[in-house]
Amino acid sequence: MDYVGDNSILLAMLMGTLAAIATTIGALPVLLVRYSKSNPYSLEKLLNAGLGFSSGVMIVASFTSLLLPSIEGGGLTISLIGFIGGALAIAFINELIPHEHIFKGFEGPIGFKKIKTAWLVALAIILHNLPEGYSIGVASAYQTIDGLKVGLAISIQDVPEGLAVALPVLAITGSKPLALIIAFFCGLSELITAIAAVTIFGEYENILYLGLSSAAGAMIYVVSHEALPESHRTGREKEATIGFFIGFIIMLYLDTLLA
Repeated sequence: MDYVGDNSILLAMLMGTLAAIATTIGALPVLLVRYSKSNPYSLEKLLNAGLGFSSGVMIVASFTSLLLPSIEGGGLTISLIGFIGGALAIAFINELIPHEHIFKGFEGPIGFKKIKTAWLVALAIILHNLPEGYSIGVASAYQTIDGLKVGLAISIQDVPEGLAVALPVLAITGSKPLALIIAFFCGLSELITAIAAVTIFGEYENILYLGLSSAAGAMIYVVSHEALPESHRTGREKEATIGFFIGFIIMLYLDTLLA
C-alpha cells in the first residue's frame, strides 16, 4: 500500500474534475443531432453502445483497481463485507431516489413521478455516477497509481455516458442547451462524490479496504442492475456487446500499461 496522504485530496480533485469534463465533452455531439421520435433507431444504437462500453470499463476497473487490492490488503472476509455492503447501499439509494430510464421507464417512490422527465433521467445518470465518483475518491486515498487508473477509466467511459444523458434529455425536451446543462451537472456529481470519499477514507485509513471493496460492489451493481439490462432492452444487443468488449479491452490495456 502506498498511502498518499494529503496529496490524495488533490489527486481525487484532479481525477474528479477530469471525469466531469469528460462527461460534458461527451454530451457536445448532441448539438449536431437531429432526433426524430418517429425514428429512434440511431438514438438507441448510440445509447446501447455507450452503455455497453461503460459496463466493460467499470467491470475491469472494479476488479483490478478496487476489489483485488482490497483482498490483498484486507483479506477476503473484509472485502466480501465491503463488496456486499456497497451493492446494498446503492440498491437502497436506487429505490429511494426517483429516476427514469429512457427504455426501462420510471423507478423509485411513485409519489415523485410527476417530476419533469428530463430531471428524472438526469437523476438516473447521477445514480450511476455516485459509485464512479466514490471509486475515484477511495482509490485516490489508497494509492496514487490506483487513483490514476480509476480516474482515467471513469473519465474514458464518461464520454459516452455524457451522450447517454444528453440524448434522452434532447429527445424529451427538444432543448440542446438543457441537455448540455444537465450533462454538466451529472459530471459535477462525480467530482463532489470523489472529494467526499477521499476526505472520509483519507482520514480513516483503517477502513480503507472496506472502502475499496464497497466501491467495487457499488459499481458492479450498477453494471448488473442498470447499465447492461438497459443496453439490451431494445433488442439491439449487437451494439451493446461490441461496446462492452471495446471498453473491457481498453481498460484492461490501460490497467496493464499503468501497473
